[in-house]
This record gives sequence, structure tokens and C-alpha cells, in this order.
Amino acid sequence: MASRDRSGQDAMIAGAGAPAPGKPQRSGSAALLLALAGVLVGAAIALSLVASEKAQPLIMGLLALLAVVGVFALFAGAVGIIEFAGKTSRNDLTKSVVDSAAEGMIVVEGDGRIAYANDAYLRFAGARTADAALTAERLFTGSADVSEAIYRLAQAARDGKSASEEIRLSPPLGALDGVAWYRVRVRPVDRPSGRRATLWTIADVTRERERQENVFQELQHAIDYLDHAPAGFLSIDAAGDVIYMNATLAGWLDYDLAQFGSGGLKLSDLVPGDGAALLSGVMGGAGEVRTEIHDLDLRRRGGQSLPVRLFHSVAYAYDGTPGPSRTLALNRSAGEDVAEGQRAAEVRFARFFNNTPLAIATIDRHGRIARTNGPFAKLFGSAFKGHDGSTARSMLAVVGERDREQLTAAIASAAAGRGDIAPIDLALAGEGTRSARFFVTTVENEAEDGEAAIVYALDTTEQRALEAQFAQAQKMQAVGELAGGVAHDFNNVLQGIMGYADLLLVNHRPTDPSFQDIMQIKQNANRAAGLVRQLLAFSRRQTLRPQVMHFGEVLSDLGMLLKRLLGERVELDVRHGRDLWPVRADLTQFEQVVVNLAVNARDAMPDGGRLSIRTSNVHATEPVTAGEQVMPAADYVLIEIQDSGTGIPQEIIDKIFQPFFTTKEVGKGTGLGLSMVYGFVKQSGGYIFCDSVVDRGTTFRIYLPRHSGEEHADDLPAAKPEKAPVPGAKPKPTADLTGHGVVLLVEDEEAVRAFGARALAQRGYTVLEAASGVEALQVFDEQGGKIDLVVSDVVMPEMDGPSLLRELRKRDGKAKVIFVSGYAEEAFSKNLPDGEEFSFLPKPFTLKQLIEAVKTALG
Repeated sequence: MASRDRSGQDAMIAGAGAPAPGKPQRSGSAALLLALAGVLVGAAIALSLVASEKAQPLIMGLLALLAVVGVFALFAGAVGIIEFAGKTSRNDLTKSVVDSAAEGMIVVEGDGRIAYANDAYLRFAGARTADAALTAERLFTGSADVSEAIYRLAQAARDGKSASEEIRLSPPLGALDGVAWYRVRVRPVDRPSGRRATLWTIADVTRERERQENVFQELQHAIDYLDHAPAGFLSIDAAGDVIYMNATLAGWLDYDLAQFGSGGLKLSDLVPGDGAALLSGVMGGAGEVRTEIHDLDLRRRGGQSLPVRLFHSVAYAYDGTPGPSRTLALNRSAGEDVAEGQRAAEVRFARFFNNTPLAIATIDRHGRIARTNGPFAKLFGSAFKGHDGSTARSMLAVVGERDREQLTAAIASAAAGRGDIAPIDLALAGEGTRSARFFVTTVENEAEDGEAAIVYALDTTEQRALEAQFAQAQKMQAVGELAGGVAHDFNNVLQGIMGYADLLLVNHRPTDPSFQDIMQIKQNANRAAGLVRQLLAFSRRQTLRPQVMHFGEVLSDLGMLLKRLLGERVELDVRHGRDLWPVRADLTQFEQVVVNLAVNARDAMPDGGRLSIRTSNVHATEPVTAGEQVMPAADYVLIEIQDSGTGIPQEIIDKIFQPFFTTKEVGKGTGLGLSMVYGFVKQSGGYIFCDSVVDRGTTFRIYLPRHSGEEHADDLPAAKPEKAPVPGAKPKPTADLTGHGVVLLVEDEEAVRAFGARALAQRGYTVLEAASGVEALQVFDEQGGKIDLVVSDVVMPEMDGPSLLRELRKRDGKAKVIFVSGYAEEAFSKNLPDGEEFSFLPKPFTLKQLIEAVKTALG
């Protein structure tokens, strides 16, 4: 139609001013052209024979004559008096094509005058000439629908737009009765004169509409037959949407077809369990039509099961894209089949087969899969799809390349008839670390379709993850116990060094030459004690002083310190969640955790970057997972520390919390920082996870449990450093640390015991020594129970501190007790009787701390 419209426009342009068809056209003559050429040649010869003086005026006159003729021809061509042969022949051809077109065409000027009409339009209008024809607006009259359609077309013509309408006219044009359909189009055309006109095109489409109505009627009959067929039919697209369901299946499933027509049903709504994965997991090659037969249960709208046999067919395009399915459903309910016993047995088997937690498939001796159940399609469906979109229904495609040799050997053994094939644990193909245990059994008699073995598979991904977590936890526990034991023994060594250093400092003034040497010994001992505290933090045996705190307040106080630690090249961004819950933890240790992670982040950004600290509440209704680990459901407060640094490689990310593991250069890190962080979080009842991408950054997430109770009596604030003395102020008087009373000192380390006895004796106390708990009971009995204070180590051979306390209480001893230990107080307090009062002094301690603890205990 577009080509016809353009031809009509050319005809309109060529026939401007000549609207009547059949108008005579101008034509040229070859004889006149030859005569003109002869005259010009003769004139040239004649002039050559005349003398030059006489010929010159004649030549000038001839040239003037030719010039006049040329100018006249130009003006005549401009106003249309003279036409060129090429243009005339082209217009004649265009007009001939348009006049012979089957569609009626009429060109109407802006003032309503008909500029051109072809023969077909004149036949529609019942006129002989364009002057006698009616315009399309006046030609189509009748019902309101016809008038509205013509009005829309006329309005489009006035707006200079194209439009099209199909009009039903009764009676047809040029007839007295009957019905006809016409397709009427309008579009603007431009005249050479610059005036705008409109081209109307009319085509009789009655036969085309009749064919469409016949096809529609046949389609209605086919749909009616399909709807009321004695079998169910449905169609499912690649996304799992049910795009068609016949009335029979809708009746079986108790769905209203009128309501279903709006869409919204999914395959998973109709097929419970893993049956949906079985149907959507059909695999076929490019251009192939794959049909499978499945015995499944469909779910009725009320939740009841409907046993059916499905003939599920899916056609694949040449690019491998699956099209909508054609699925036929046969009702397998009781009473629907003549062979009732066989039908019931088949239904029971189908339910067992598709609802078992095992993935089951039958294969031939080459590993090609013949049949599968729903769990198999769900577990391995994604493994069949290759990177290039191709499909391969081979059992070998579901396992990783390294393990395919084992599975091939097991399949060969089954095909050979051997029945003692051991189960094998294999890694599955695809991303991630999924795994499964495969059981391969032989088929006694190879079936006609080539089935030679049955493969059962059980997903062991979660089991392996739990085993790996358990092994890691055992390793960390073993390392923690080792670290704790080393720390305990090392604390006793440090206690002796620090204690005797304090005794020496008592007898040496700052002006003594050896005073600075003794101070160096004490400072290095304190540094070693800090490393021991980190080991104890990792083993979760450090001494904590928990208190109720809010993350927002703590981070605000740490803001200036963190900015100084990070430097100018690292941007610090702290964002707090709204209405953060309180937590109960050791404030000092928590601050150390944040500082430690911030320093590690700074070291990972040598060229600068961004450190983000975010806090938020995590409700118990929001399950938190990290890899394969799932946290217990509870309310947590989250602090997230994220940097834009170099990141941590995946091969070492599982080792970062192990003590003494570090990636820093020798002398730049002890490898205990993250161990301390891990121990603090675990000892506080929380969780810590690390996510990292190389060259993109690392994120640490710490979850501490929400504190919902009141503050405890032991929620003591952390010790703060003493303020520097103000110049000119009076110095505070020195505290009196002397006292009196009988003190039983129980310590298995001789150096520590000797230091304590000497220090207490110098302050006026009567000191009795015991190297074990058994010896302490002997001393207690010898004194008749007249002992004011017992200072005892916790971990000792023969009898530990809590056991000693229980034996003393049996002797009706009323002595007060101070326990001394390198472990946390919580590590042994649970072994004491309920309500027992005691004091605690963590190792290593200074001389001043020992004297203060003893004097405070004795009141």
C-alpha cells in the first residue's frame, strides 16, 4: 500500500491542473528535430561562403535569433507551456499505474476541490470524471459508527496526520442491499506549488473480513471442543506461569475459568513438592520437541491431591530457548480407570517416587539419563545447562570434572552387573561448594530403552559445611586451650618478674643509677603481659568487666581517636542506626576491638581510602546467615566496619582469627589482634563474620546480643587513667597501705609465693605460706582456724582454689578469700557454691594492687 500511495502522489504532482482522466498529452517529433538540425547546418555552410566583412552582421543576427528562441523556451518550460520528454514519459507511467490500481485514490485540495481521482475511485463513486465524483467524506454516509469513523479521518486530514479506519457499510457503495467492509486511509501530500492536499485511499476488504470471521468461528469451535474434552490440558511458559488451562482440568482442580483468565497461577501452585522442578527441568536441544510422561499429584484449590498422568511436551527454538509447553493430563483418581488395582499401585508408586528425599534417576551404560524424579530435577536441574546454552542429559554433567572418573567407574560396575558398589561422595558441578553422596545400583535385566543402572543421590552440602565448621571449632578450641595454658604459665613467670621489680623499686630512688634499668625490666614485663592478655582473650579466659552501654555513645567518644589513628588520607564515615538497643559488654575491650579493626583497615589502604562504620538493630524475625552458618534467632545490635582496601584472599580468610597468623612483615605485627577480637566477641555471647573481595575491600560484622534487663550490680565502669597533676595544686596525701592480720598465702609457684609473702610482711601482716591446697588445710588446722584472710591461686596441683574454699567452709572457717588467677573470673566462679562471697585479683598484678586488694578485703 505504501508504494501505491507514493505512486498516487507522483500522479497528483504530474497531473496538477489536469484532474480529468484521459486528457491528451503533448508529444515530440523526430522529423522536426532533423529539419531544425539541417537548417542550422545549412546556415553555417552559407555563412562560410560569404566574405568575412559581409558575414559578420549575418552571424550576429543569427546568434541574436537563437538567443531569443532560447529565452522563450526557458520561460515556456517554467510556466508549463513546454514539457520535456523525460518528465512527460515518467508522469504517463505513474498515472497509468495509479489508474489501474485496485484501490480507489483521490487527492483533495485544502479547499475541498478534487485535484485527482483514479479509475477505481470513480467506480466506487459511480462517476465518470473527477469533477462529477463526490469526496470520501460525502461518499460514506450511514450509521453513527460510519459518521464517527469518517469524522476521525477528516480531523486527521485537517491536522496533517495519517490515519486509517475500517468501516462497515450497509448497503455497499454502488449497491442497493448487502454489507461490505472498506479500509479507508488518509495522509497528507505536498504539491510542487507549496499547497497541501490530502490523499484518500479506499480498499474493499469484505472478503478478508469474511475469512477472519470464518477462522474465528473455527477457533471458537476448537476451543469449545478442547475445553470440554475428557482430558485436561494446560500450557506453561518458561517462567513457570500457567498461560492456559481447559475447562475440564479447571473443573478437576476446582478453579473458576473466568477468574483464572486474569492470570496469576504458577506451576508451583498446581504441582506440590518437587514435581514443579521435574516439569520445568525438561531439557531439549535446539529445534527439538521433547515429550515426557510423569505420574504426579496436582493440588486442588482446597489443598487436596489429584493423581494424574501428564504427557508433557516442550518445543525448543533453534537458539535453544524453550517455548510454552503442551501438557495433557489424564485423571488417575479412583473410579476413572478400569484396572483399579493397577491404577492404585501406580499412583502409590508415583507418590513414593516423587516425594522421597532422595534424588533418583535411571541411566544407560554410558551415563545418559532416561528418567528422573522431582528431587533429582530440583537438585541437579541447573547442572544440565551448559555455558553456551546447550543441554546434556548425562549423569556425568552433574558432578565436577575431578570426580567424574569415580562416577564413570561406578556406572561401569553397575552396567557389568556387580552389586557391591560402595557409595561415593562427589562434588557437584557449578558454582559454590555443593556436594552429594551417590549410590549406584545395577538393573538386573537391561530394559529395552537401555536402562542399565539406578542412581540415588543425597545432598550432603549442609552436612559437609557442618563438619567443616565443627572441625574448625575443634581446632580453634584446641589452639585456644593451648594458648590459655601457655598464658597461665607465662603469667606466673611475669608475676615473679613484675613483683620483684616492684620490690626493687621500693628500695631505689629515681636518682639511683639502677632505677632506670629496673623500670625497663618492668615496662617490658608489662608489654609481655599485654601479649598474654591477648592470648587469654582469644581463648575466652580474659577478665571482663561488663557494663550496659550504647554503641552510638562509645563510637562518638572514639571519633577523635580514630581520626588521629587513620590519618588524613583515610576518610572516616560513621553512621548510626535509629533507636539502637543497649548491649552488655566490657567497654574497654570493645573500644580496643574497634581500634584494632580500624588500624588493620588503615594498613590495608596505604594509598588512602574510606572507612565506614555503621550500626543497626537486627530483629529476631530477620534470619542472619553468613555462608553456611545460620545465627540463632534473637535480637542483636550490629556494628559493621568496612574499608576500601586491598582485601583478603579467599584462601586465607578462614585463618585470620587464628593466633599468631599475620600477613604483615616481620616486626610489624604479632598476629594476635584479630584473635583478641574474636575471643572478646565470643566471650560476650556475640558473633563476628568477615567478607572480603581482593582489591575492593573488607567488611567485618559484629553481632552482640541485645541487653533487655536492668543494669547489674557488677556493671562497673572501666578503669580510667589517672589525670596528670595540675601545676600549683596540692599533692594528694599518700594512701596508708599498712595493716595487720593473719594472711594465708596459697601459691604453687615458689617465686610468686615468696614475692607475695615478702610484700605483705613488709606492710605489717602476718603471713603463712602453703604450696598447695592440701598444705593450706594443714596450716589452717594448725592455727585452729584463726586466719583472717586466704589469698589463694585458682589452678594448683592436688587441690584447686574452689575445692580448697569448700573444704575450709566445712571446717566452719570464716576467713575471707581472695582468688588470684591468670584466667577470667567466670572460668572458675561457676564451680563455687551459690552465694559464696570472694574477691578476685587477676594476674599479673603489681605490688600496689596486691596490698590494696588485701587491705580492702580485711576492711
